[in-house]
Amino acid sequence: MTETKTSLLHEKKYPLYINGKPIYTDHHIPVYHKYTGELIASISKADKHHVHEAVSAAERTFQSDQLTAFQRSTILLKAANLMEQRREEFELSLVREVGKTRKDAAGELDRTINTIRLSAEEAKRIAGEMIPLQATEGADNRLGFTIRVPKGVIGVITPFNYPLLLGVHKIAPALAAGNTIVIKPATATPLATFQLVELLEEAGLPKGYVNIITGSGSEVGEWLLADERIAMYTFTGSGEVGKHIKERSGLRPVALELGNNSPNIVHEDADLDLAAKLTASRSFHNAGQACIAVQRLFVHQSVLNEFTENYLGYVQQLKVGDPEKPETDVGPMISEKEAIRSEEWVNEAVEQGARALLPIRREGAILFPTVLVDTNPSMKVVCKEVFAPIVCIIPYQDIEEAFHSANQSDYGLQAGIFTRDLQLAMRAAKVLQYGGVIINDASTYRNDVMPYGGVKNSGIGKEGPHYAIQEMTDERMVVMNL
Repeated sequence: MTETKTSLLHEKKYPLYINGKPIYTDHHIPVYHKYTGELIASISKADKHHVHEAVSAAERTFQSDQLTAFQRSTILLKAANLMEQRREEFELSLVREVGKTRKDAAGELDRTINTIRLSAEEAKRIAGEMIPLQATEGADNRLGFTIRVPKGVIGVITPFNYPLLLGVHKIAPALAAGNTIVIKPATATPLATFQLVELLEEAGLPKGYVNIITGSGSEVGEWLLADERIAMYTFTGSGEVGKHIKERSGLRPVALELGNNSPNIVHEDADLDLAAKLTASRSFHNAGQACIAVQRLFVHQSVLNEFTENYLGYVQQLKVGDPEKPETDVGPMISEKEAIRSEEWVNEAVEQGARALLPIRREGAILFPTVLVDTNPSMKVVCKEVFAPIVCIIPYQDIEEAFHSANQSDYGLQAGIFTRDLQLAMRAAKVLQYGGVIINDASTYRNDVMPYGGVKNSGIGKEGPHYAIQEMTDERMVVMNL
């Protein structure tokens, strides 16, 4: 499971994709099956001049853009329908290149298709507003209104954990708004991006609208940031890289979806079985590699034992192993290196006094679900983003104490609270310093239509097709002197 093997699958070589043309380079980056370790593909590595060519192609396409809003909507709808017809192909690809279970891959595909369709609908709704200039004396003969116009070339950098869905959350709204794109997918999981762009062009998207460059963030990413022709950057990934993008982008806007160490509060009046079932199932999906995965579980002392027993009961039912088997719930992490890092964090916490309620177990890139108690706020598994199948159960006596502990974080993406008290739920919505507060569900709940984004070190800007389009367009004031 951990050693690199000769591929038993069909190894495919992927070029760069610039202005609708494949460009093979002399250097390649391998892509491995995340469970078996087999080589399944290799991607061309871009040089600096390739990045320049990709941006040039996107800029030319934007300047000569002939697609109407209706045409853009039609193309996106056709792409969604084509993806629906090829579910098996896309799901299996996610299982192999990401290590997702079939269940998680199916869920990602459902959301991806829906997000494309939502973006198609939004393409026909982009509009400004009337401005009441008559509120100022002497302006009775003037008519004022705004329109929204596309920004231009959008630089897109996507992460490894949801390469298809998070790519679509950037690409589909950008296209719906009339922009063009240069995208750099994560080198560990680039294949979904190639499949997506091929599908979009089959659906009628002219060449040059989406250009793919591949390579490391330290090289290709830096060359992207240095190109002043890119009007906006949208990035999902680590806080450190997000901060660097913000510093390098200057006055150009950025949308950053970064990390989190999601708190979930289980109050004494909660439906404990519901809370245990939902948090257990959402603690370990995608092997815990989700920005809003359950990480810190704050449980009222009076229900701690009952909740923990229920929670462990659900966790122990999860099946761990080969992600291609339909019954598997937890598959491998993105690499054995990350699994080792996560295991080290767990062992460090245990050395500092924490207890593991389940055996600490790792097999190659698979880290089995890990539940810790007796932690303290200074431990990495509590104060940092673990991005692994690790959960800490933390008792509290008073709800204000829980709110305070939940807010003691550099992050602020999403939080969850389980309670039957409507007044308490509304107080949580106001007090918890997070971009989203989910009531009677886990912090992982995301409907792709909603505005999704964090505060503090969790990022800037919002995703969700309508909100992403707002980010990816400029509001232009028009005044007519009648």
